[in-house]
Amino acid sequence: MKKKKVIVIGLDCATPKTLFEDFKDTCPNIKKMLDNGIYGALKSSDPPITIPAWMVMSTGKKAGTLGLYGFRHRKQNSYNEYWIANSYNIREPKIWDILSKKGLKSIILGVPPTYPIQKIEGYLISGFITPDINVEFTYPPELKEEIKNNVGNYVLDANFRTENKADLLVEINQMTKIHFKTLKYLIKNKEWDYCQFVIIGLDRMHHAFWKYYDKSHQKYEPGNLFESAMKNFYKMIDKEVGEILELLDEDTTVIIASDHGAKAMEGCLCVNMALESLGLLSFKSTPAPKTKLQDADIDWSKTYAWGWGGYYARIFLNMIGREKNGIIPPEDYDLWREKISESLKSIKKPDGTVMKTIVYKPEELYDSIKGDYPDLMVYFDDLNWRSAGTVGYDSMYLDENDTGPDDAVHDYYGVFVIYDPKKSIGKRLKTRNILDIAPTILKIFGFDIPEDMEGKIIDFNQT
Repeated sequence: MKKKKVIVIGLDCATPKTLFEDFKDTCPNIKKMLDNGIYGALKSSDPPITIPAWMVMSTGKKAGTLGLYGFRHRKQNSYNEYWIANSYNIREPKIWDILSKKGLKSIILGVPPTYPIQKIEGYLISGFITPDINVEFTYPPELKEEIKNNVGNYVLDANFRTENKADLLVEINQMTKIHFKTLKYLIKNKEWDYCQFVIIGLDRMHHAFWKYYDKSHQKYEPGNLFESAMKNFYKMIDKEVGEILELLDEDTTVIIASDHGAKAMEGCLCVNMALESLGLLSFKSTPAPKTKLQDADIDWSKTYAWGWGGYYARIFLNMIGREKNGIIPPEDYDLWREKISESLKSIKKPDGTVMKTIVYKPEELYDSIKGDYPDLMVYFDDLNWRSAGTVGYDSMYLDENDTGPDDAVHDYYGVFVIYDPKKSIGKRLKTRNILDIAPTILKIFGFDIPEDMEGKIIDFNQT
């Protein structure tokens, strides 16, 4: 019997709309997988952002269990200190850790956060949070020089928040081609049983070029210079996927998965300006526009809550005994959380219509809550509005993102495709959860599922 293999093609930010509808006929290789495999929408993690989503997928554990709520986290109840998520924060076993105990080898490329590099049974190249290519970003360390000699100069990421779209388009394409070239080299030249990689370039394309492609975007202009950029990028990805498929035998199951989806950004809401307008945050002096919150002169004696920006907002309460200058008594914690939650949900759009804002308390999302979690998690207008964390504006509404150009926000639903070359099914399933990918991979290999995994198996017999 030939050895069973699994490869996970991670298309960061891929959406059901782009992959299953708009660009399906542009992508014949992926279309072949859809026509013969099983596929559907994949509900992302809460929060639906890159970190923690890829690790939720890789461990089968919720963000609360992982203690990851974003790229950065508040440090020890501080007003202004924070820590950045990295590989050492992942204390739950990843799928490749589990497989290594079964004697299987893995190729891991670009999965965040896998920096700093840790030893694995196989080969690893870290993802976009890596500072630069001058540090150790491969395992084993000598793989770095091998890639340089046989593939070329590796590229970790692209600076996608820029107005220079022409140069950015070239940069993203070159980076993505290097990523695929590196992957194909490893597949052909290394021993492996499991492979998982992430194409971050698609995420960068969505954030930088969404308004040029999506006719429903409020800033879409017919006939614009970059109208075909997204379609051409998907076409390039499909060509590369086709070349990967040619390297695999019929005993290799191929999975396509994304960490979250994307949709047009309707606007950007300054969460701290909103809190000020609600009487929940106070400044001693008026800050200049685009001032970072930690640089503003906040009157903590009159501040009940403050927030962080991002594709969702994190709200922190100013508690007596927890924060240095807290004013909310511990016994009133739940009362104030409820009050602040209702206040945020009452915020209206500039045209006067009420936003469909969803506010979560962490315990409503997670059975286990570890790490430095926020007091409230806010999805402004069902994620259609991004949250801005900077302050000093005349209005809580911004026409553009405060940290650089951004056309898209994250959506709850990414994609999954499972393709077994020995089967011909072609069935779209009901929406599944990102937690389901890890147990499904173990099932394909024929291994038992750990009892503490929080997902369910996706199999070919489902309707």
